[in-house]
Amino acid sequence: MTATVTSADGTPIAFDTYGSGSPVLLAGGAVNDRTTVARLAAVLADAGFTAIAYDRRGRGDSGDAPVYAVEREIDDLEVLIEAVGGSAAVFGHSSGAILSLEAAARGLPITKVAVYEPPFIGDDRPRPAEDLVDRVSARLADGDRDGAVELFLVEGTGTPSEIVDSMKAAPVWGWFVGLAHTLPYDLTVCGRGNHLPTDRLAAITVPVLSLSGGAGEAWMTSSAKAVAAAVAHGRYEEIPGQDHGVLNAPESLREVLTGFLR
Repeated sequence: MTATVTSADGTPIAFDTYGSGSPVLLAGGAVNDRTTVARLAAVLADAGFTAIAYDRRGRGDSGDAPVYAVEREIDDLEVLIEAVGGSAAVFGHSSGAILSLEAAARGLPITKVAVYEPPFIGDDRPRPAEDLVDRVSARLADGDRDGAVELFLVEGTGTPSEIVDSMKAAPVWGWFVGLAHTLPYDLTVCGRGNHLPTDRLAAITVPVLSLSGGAGEAWMTSSAKAVAAAVAHGRYEEIPGQDHGVLNAPESLREVLTGFLR
């Protein structure tokens, strides 16, 4: 059954609870809500954890605020942690991985952090223009949700235009467009230009497991390795045969996550 907590600014945050045991919060990335982490939540519940799948603000059954700030999303995580007992591990995917790291750097009562392919960019691919979030926001303000999604995918994630064109004919495109208003949130979490925030990562004192997929893109592997190197207690592992869509194959994460979280 879905429950809600109220964040510091009054925004309701919806979440589902799976299983019983040590709590683990699951933070999804761009164009994701709590349903896209539900299968991983079920895997972790089966392994003896309490998994919390929640809607980041602006998504699903959670509320939103007129002005976005990363700090408010960290407040959301803080109130969720309070609701599950006062401390918890966190797993984050993509921009949700960066959000999880930022929350740990801020000193939330997080026991461990596991992240999958946080989208920081080094020298492996062109860096998004620093005004990308402004241009995506402008398209949304003009009512061009399709254009906002296309711009995010092409410039933000490096998806080739021809692949984006094929995606437009698939059912997933409607899902992306439905969550288009949250894309500036993810771009803000990633930071202008997706630079690795080495100083903030160095402030994290809890263990960090940084993952990437063996069938994924090289720049995401580089990012995952760089995160593991930047934190005091970091470890990198590769998930064989997986790419950025690992949430569609949650069993591939069972062994590595349960071993780390225990």
